Amino acid sequence: MNILRKAKPNDIDAIALIFEHIIEEEEKGNCTIGWQRGVYPTRNTAVAALEKDDLFVMEEDGEIVAAMRLNKEQVPEYKNCQWEYPADDDQVMVMHTLVVEPSVKKHGYGRRMVEFYEKYARENNCPYLRIDTNTINTRARAMYKNYGYKEIGITPCVFNGMPGVNLVCIEKKLDL
Repeated sequence: MNILRKAKPNDIDAIALIFEHIIEEEEKGNCTIGWQRGVYPTRNTAVAALEKDDLFVMEEDGEIVAAMRLNKEQVPEYKNCQWEYPADDDQVMVMHTLVVEPSVKKHGYGRRMVEFYEKYARENNCPYLRIDTNTINTRARAMYKNYGYKEIGITPCVFNGMPGVNLVCIEKKLDL
């Protein structure tokens, strides 16, 4: 049985290890995310999210298998995007850094995290959902499209300290 909950301080090591495993998979050529070792994401990425109390984890049989950050903080690069649904900041829920442990992919954890994201947005009266990803992260882009999200535009930028990123801005409107 899996549990989706707010992260606790003792979850940081497991989340940082998931980041490390994903970067290792990318370095081996098994996936294309666009992350850089030592730049993004790092242990400090998880610590900062925990400190703001907006880090969530999925636990399966006592092990952390996925994590994400949910809040109303739109990254500055979003200002360069022509959103289909203009919305006040307090009506927008943003998902940041969704990760699933590579050794347990194909178990539906990503889908369950997205479902939780949408439920959380509804509970917080945020009908507008926004996500971003790198253009080269075709797996994430396909997953979001399958769940009814729409790619709005691509913004070339330096993102999370990584130069040369083509950031895909993605959104969805929920019925509340």
